[in-house]
Amino acid sequence: MLGSGFIGRFYADSLQGQRSRDKIVSIYSRREESAKKFAEDYNCDHWTTNMEEAINHPDVDMVCISLPNNLHEAAVLACCKAKKAVMCTKPLGRNAEEAQRMMEAVEKAGIFNGYLEDLVYTPKFLKALQSVKAGALGKILWAKSRETHPGPHSDWFWDKEQAGGGCMLDLGCHCVEIARSFIGKDIKPVEVMCWADTQVKPIDAEDHAIGLVKYENGAIGQFEVSWTFRGGLDLRDEVMGSEGTIWLNSFLRTGFDMFTTGKGADYVAEKAESNSGWLFPVGDELNELGYNHMFADMFNAVEAGKAPQETFYDGYVVNAILDAAYRSAASKQWEPVKLPVWRGQEGVQKEKALTSYNDQFYLIKEEMTHFGSQKLILKDKKTGEIIEKVL
Repeated sequence: MLGSGFIGRFYADSLQGQRSRDKIVSIYSRREESAKKFAEDYNCDHWTTNMEEAINHPDVDMVCISLPNNLHEAAVLACCKAKKAVMCTKPLGRNAEEAQRMMEAVEKAGIFNGYLEDLVYTPKFLKALQSVKAGALGKILWAKSRETHPGPHSDWFWDKEQAGGGCMLDLGCHCVEIARSFIGKDIKPVEVMCWADTQVKPIDAEDHAIGLVKYENGAIGQFEVSWTFRGGLDLRDEVMGSEGTIWLNSFLRTGFDMFTTGKGADYVAEKAESNSGWLFPVGDELNELGYNHMFADMFNAVEAGKAPQETFYDGYVVNAILDAAYRSAASKQWEPVKLPVWRGQEGVQKEKALTSYNDQFYLIKEEMTHFGSQKLILKDKKTGEIIEKVL
């Protein structure tokens, strides 16, 4: 494990618990006291403040990078040199160029690479994606993802140089990959329109952003992200198709409500702002945030000699989309997504989800009125005339 901070501990809690046969054998931290404490808490046999020493430890089969964004590339290159399988936390890079270099490095080295995008492994998301892939929603027209909270835990997130951006890079990477998965990861993202601003926090990067991602088949992805939201961690997804809709609420409304005066209260849930009043605890955070399913997929994939659901290539595509979002926020215009490496479909035609009523008409809408009649709105296929028909 490279990194002993907040996300490293979340990862450790999950990967040592889900399959009951995986163990952290070495922990690297930049601070000796942190490395020692992590090793003690997670029963690690080896700790070090030398990253290459941890990676090259003879008992290490796979390296998990849970370091600040500006340290990802150096860690990945060290894994390539040591020929060690590697998993990296999100976002893969601070920008697409950085992400592409990492992707090409692991592929050249021929090592396993996994992109740790936990929110596409949550139980609700996986179930929803299964329904979408089975065609329950028909043609996917729009996929929206929202992640907002009061802001991250560590100081480096707030430094634009170390982090590479603000809430859009930190949270938007989740939202973009969620929408991209629903729309189809083989469908090319073509352009982005984005608004971003610094509304509350005294930082150089943005603390609030909203964006639209246009895909080649005509579908739209939407993200809403903020470090200014008050009230906890809000994770919501919506998918709209020609035949149905899915709404997901993954964290803030969990079906577990609790009121307390605060007596004896401590940790409630990630990003919770209070331990008194009405609270919304989470029964199993590791599971609800996708960590358990994510690491099970990573380890099962490496043992089977195949790629996991999320690879460095996915991280690279996400970075490219977010680069376009940053350019759009500055230009106030639609900006193209620059993908020098694209491995999906090419030249997909935009298709309209038209429903035929009969040989003469398309069906625009069918409804039952409050007075008990069935009403149809139809469009003539040849003339384009729109008529109303009451049955």
